[in-house]
Amino acid sequence: MFEKALTGGKKYWLWIFALLFIIVIAVFAYAKQYSYGLGITGMSRDVSWGLYISQFTFLVGVAASAVMVAIPYYLHNYKKFGRIVILGEFLAVSSVIMCMLFIVVDMGQPTRVMNVILHPTPHSMMFWDMCVLFGYLLINLVIGWTTLGAEKKGFPPPEWVKPIIYLSIPWAVSIHTVTAFLYAGLPGRHLWLTAIMAARFLSSAFAAGPAILILLCLVVRKLSTFDAGHEAIQSLAKIVTYAMIANVFFYFLEIFTAFYSNIPEAKDPLIYLFFGLDGYSKLVPLMWLAAVLAFVGIILLVIPKTRKNESILPFALISVIVAAWIDKGFGLVMGGFVPNPMGHITEYTPTPTELMITFGVYAIGILLVSIFYKIVIAVREDNPDPMH
Repeated sequence: MFEKALTGGKKYWLWIFALLFIIVIAVFAYAKQYSYGLGITGMSRDVSWGLYISQFTFLVGVAASAVMVAIPYYLHNYKKFGRIVILGEFLAVSSVIMCMLFIVVDMGQPTRVMNVILHPTPHSMMFWDMCVLFGYLLINLVIGWTTLGAEKKGFPPPEWVKPIIYLSIPWAVSIHTVTAFLYAGLPGRHLWLTAIMAARFLSSAFAAGPAILILLCLVVRKLSTFDAGHEAIQSLAKIVTYAMIANVFFYFLEIFTAFYSNIPEAKDPLIYLFFGLDGYSKLVPLMWLAAVLAFVGIILLVIPKTRKNESILPFALISVIVAAWIDKGFGLVMGGFVPNPMGHITEYTPTPTELMITFGVYAIGILLVSIFYKIVIAVREDNPDPMH
């Protein structure tokens, strides 16, 4: 079916070559980082995770969000998601690949990733994170490609794929839960030392991920004859609404616990994020922007009139996505390092090299999404009434 991705108009090929151009620039930037070392980034001894790991953390949630389409469709026979579920699976594949690439570029010696495979350490959360990510990638590739291939032939998916589909549901939850445990298991970082870290991760994932999927459906509808359906989009928008409300609620729980307990180590990271600490305040504007966008997104989605208006809906979804991206990236990751266990403050600013590499990884992910969706659309146009 890959031949279907090799056909397209002038705009399609301009888009593909633009992404490839960004990827080439990123490869040169990464070659520079590989030659010089991570000293070329903005990371330091006190801030050992930066832009790369923050994007990994966010994209794990995007990958896990595919389950919010799979559960209603496969477990509850909600047929309205029939045209959107395959898009969710291929979005998950692209997101997991980006996650893995961000881990690779964050390593000073990427070849050492083989040590995780050659010398497994079951007591390490990183070992389990590798297992669940790689497993989830294979699961979604098998499900997506098999169901699409069956659809191309006009047949329902084979019976053997159903157990794999059911397995993908708890597996999707596991990838974000294990990633949350990477943070929650570090006792020296009080912002991360919380029992509801996994719950926060899942709620933000089930908000931002489906929001991205809806935006992609709207773009696909505009650029092709493929339509995910108004009812499917609205149902998914409701999931985004409830998940974002839960995400904000969990954040308030963290704020209450920190300030009501009046423990300085628990309060200081939150004070730094929203008000600045000891004259350091780089993240304050971003965090307040995230807070405003979170409430704007929730309000626009809660009100039926604005949620059903597809001219306003994209703005609500973008607000949710950006709010979650700032919170899980800059707020959670960078905020967790301030202050350090000794009480010192070291702020972090990504360098141009980091930014170029990050853009390149995203370009690879967008390229994969573009190719996968091009194939899906071509198959659906050949088979307008697919069997499920």
